[in-house]
Amino acid sequence: METKYQLIKEECMKAETNDPIELIIHIMQNEAISIHGPEHHVLDGSCFLTAMHHAGADFNLEEALDEMIARGRKMPGATCGQWGVCGSSASIGAALAILHGTGPLSDNSFYKDNLSYVSQALGRLAEVGGPRCCKRNAFLSILTAIDFVREHYGIELPKQKVTCVFSDRNQQCIGERCPFRKG
Repeated sequence: METKYQLIKEECMKAETNDPIELIIHIMQNEAISIHGPEHHVLDGSCFLTAMHHAGADFNLEEALDEMIARGRKMPGATCGQWGVCGSSASIGAALAILHGTGPLSDNSFYKDNLSYVSQALGRLAEVGGPRCCKRNAFLSILTAIDFVREHYGIELPKQKVTCVFSDRNQQCIGERCPFRKG
């Protein structure tokens, strides 16, 4: 397992929080995590899975994280601009699929829910626009997921105001257009 993915898994396994924003910011601050990069395709869903586990969802966290790594590492970087699908939203969509045990042949409400979440998250990302920012997209995707699981499953995850601490490292920061801009 690549070092970044092992780091993400180890940090999630050590975490005791049900706050996915708190956890993702903690892990993003590690110098091994790039400002942009495909590690977010694993990181974002892993933080969401960890928060759901600590909020009371009943599943084996270690197995779920291993599956998240297997799924997330298949998606290349730059999917936002090249495929029109943000890896952050897809990562959390994959996390929901892992939680629900859904697959391409599933014929239940969870299949619909997974797609519904991703479409909502992508809509929020599209409203803000580009260029890329894996941090901004992670925050938007997670905040959408927090609302989604509360509305659909009655699971309460903490929802905090997010202030970006990464903008000075992001050469493509959109500044005042970013909903998480500090100041």
